[in-house]
Amino acid sequence: MPKLGVLTFHRCINYGSFWQARCLVDGLRSLGANPVVLDHCSRRIDRAEWRCALQPLLPKRTAQSDLPLYSSKIRKFIEAFATYPLSRAFPLDEPPDLESYDLVVVGSDEVWNLRHPWYGGHPIFYGEGLAARRVVSYAATFGSHPAANGLESHWADRLRKFDRISVRDDNSRTIVESILGRRAELVLDPCLQFPEKIAPFRGATRTPPYVAVYGHSFPGWFQSGVRQWAASRSVPLVSIGYRNDWVDEQWIDAGPDDFAGFIADADAVATNFFHGCVFSLLNAKPFVCVLSDYRSNKIRDLARLVGADRNLVSADTPQGSYADILGDVLDPAIARRLASLRRQSQGYLENVLD
Repeated sequence: MPKLGVLTFHRCINYGSFWQARCLVDGLRSLGANPVVLDHCSRRIDRAEWRCALQPLLPKRTAQSDLPLYSSKIRKFIEAFATYPLSRAFPLDEPPDLESYDLVVVGSDEVWNLRHPWYGGHPIFYGEGLAARRVVSYAATFGSHPAANGLESHWADRLRKFDRISVRDDNSRTIVESILGRRAELVLDPCLQFPEKIAPFRGATRTPPYVAVYGHSFPGWFQSGVRQWAASRSVPLVSIGYRNDWVDEQWIDAGPDDFAGFIADADAVATNFFHGCVFSLLNAKPFVCVLSDYRSNKIRDLARLVGADRNLVSADTPQGSYADILGDVLDPAIARRLASLRRQSQGYLENVLD
């Protein structure tokens, strides 16, 4: 069997980051491969991750009473990381000669985002130093790096060496096709591509009904719109993973498995995170999302890709629209579009594994 490695951000204290790595590995297994996650390690990045996980709302400091909850959340993620099939560990900042592989899949996640606060600009994610017969990407993204800013030649030259490239958003596809002059195939985030890999973890975590709130630093007008709708339905708002003082209940120390079940059991979802949208879509949950500067590229492109533009709200969205969006089922055309994109993404993976 070919030796296969997956290179991604596999130690982030983030529900979406964990699940897209887990789903990609398990999805490749379902296609007959036997992948391992390339276990890059960095004490500097670990400290940055933990610091961000303990103080996610900076410049607002975390209350002392919440620190044990955020610490518990970190420990649950560390336990979950141990479930990955891992390669031999190696230092990210000064990698030695790596093990050789028949194929390395780079992605998913913001592996090419040069603006990422601690992973941005690491050449290994652009293929540098990988000892592999073939290197491809799956659902890679440049994240908040806009296509209008282009890409410096030394980064573009590295990506040109990839055997196949697939991305998960139009912003990334534009960068690859306009600057590299080669085709980038559009595929689904692994969570949407392999939802059955999450299904075993969708057990009851909170007693419905409730509205799941996922994210932080929401604008006041969004808080007001969601609260008014939830109050009209007498449904509590429950925040997962982060403190949001405007909701009814906090569940800060939820682990990755908790998150999967929590979104699956929710009546609706309010979010400003990419994977808040992704998990809403894979569970067919009505949701509203507000764009943030850091996540606007990937969220806007995902909504356009699947036909969920209606679910993105702004300060100009009338209050009555929240009831229309959150009180209704998702447009059935979204499920049909996802089914078509799954076939397209499956074809890409089968070709690169062949």
